Amino acid sequence: MARRQPIRLVLFFTSGVSLQKWDELGMLSREVALYQRLQRLGVEVTFVTYGDAGDRQYNARLPGIRICCNTGGLPRHVYERLLPLLHLRALRRANLFKTNQTEGGAAALASARLHNKPLIARCGYMWSEFMQRRHGPNAAATRRSEATEWQVFGGADQVVVTTEAMRQSVVRRQPWLGGRVTVIPNYVDTETFSPGAAQDVIPNHLCYVGRLDDAQKNLTALVGAVSDLDVTLDLIGEGPLRPALEEAAVRNPRVRLWGGLPHSELPDHLRRAAVFVLPSHYEGHPKTLIEAMACGTPIVTTDVPGIRELVRDGETGVLCAPNTDALRTRIAALLSDAVLRAHIGRGARDFAVQHYAVDHIAKTELDLYYGLVQP
Repeated sequence: MARRQPIRLVLFFTSGVSLQKWDELGMLSREVALYQRLQRLGVEVTFVTYGDAGDRQYNARLPGIRICCNTGGLPRHVYERLLPLLHLRALRRANLFKTNQTEGGAAALASARLHNKPLIARCGYMWSEFMQRRHGPNAAATRRSEATEWQVFGGADQVVVTTEAMRQSVVRRQPWLGGRVTVIPNYVDTETFSPGAAQDVIPNHLCYVGRLDDAQKNLTALVGAVSDLDVTLDLIGEGPLRPALEEAAVRNPRVRLWGGLPHSELPDHLRRAAVFVLPSHYEGHPKTLIEAMACGTPIVTTDVPGIRELVRDGETGVLCAPNTDALRTRIAALLSDAVLRAHIGRGARDFAVQHYAVDHIAKTELDLYYGLVQP
């Protein structure tokens, strides 16, 4: 049997994103977990980030991962354009390139073409669909995202998306891609995110983790839903809706804002919750939902794109319409039914372990890499 060629992977960060930003948002350990698992499987990993020289401080925290960043402090658009040349040595040594998201994928594609390397265009959510929802179908941001997806997906050797619905969306718009579009879902560390002791659960306690906004996350509806319920609600995250939520918390002290927390602190919050609530209008493939499932926390969430593909109503969570009345009704019903909560918690945990465990996803990724690198 022929010996497999070593994989030397370069991950191109989302445009404008740095290791420092991941760290500030409490996302660093979550975002690098897959690549640390791939290292254990023999993959050499390089990160190309948009951080300044400060990103180099993470060498000690990410041993073995090479960090290429904007040490010269160039303007972002200049740095992005010059990426294929600025990191010449690392890019030449690699034998596989990958994007973290579509935004910033043009730089990865230019690098792949210049250095003649295979490219995986990975996206955790469909950027153009998010832009269309936020800005409308004819907005400049929407047209730019559509053009980038068309260019990057079309130029990649493989496109990786996180859900079957996203795969269908790509193939519908670019049908010739066909078998070059693969579904590899987001992952969760199912050892870190695992169930706690039953006695740790706080009765009638709800938890939400995510961005604080209304356009996508629909938090005004959630706060309205709990206003008449005898519950506490912890909101974990940052975002533009925070001032309005702080005012709501003054009126209802049972609503508590925690701000952004380190990823390592989330499991304890999820284990203490009687119910995890995600009231979004739409999602891509929400990591916080998968993490709650892995903790065995019963879930109330909305029957919308990006969520309905993850949750089986009554089995791994409870689905409802994204409005105040529906959220209130389903939260109250689940809180009153301990048997159903236990059933959903077990089902959610089993589903997360079976489909999203990081070790399983790492092996799936590695098989894809070998398919592109081996002659």
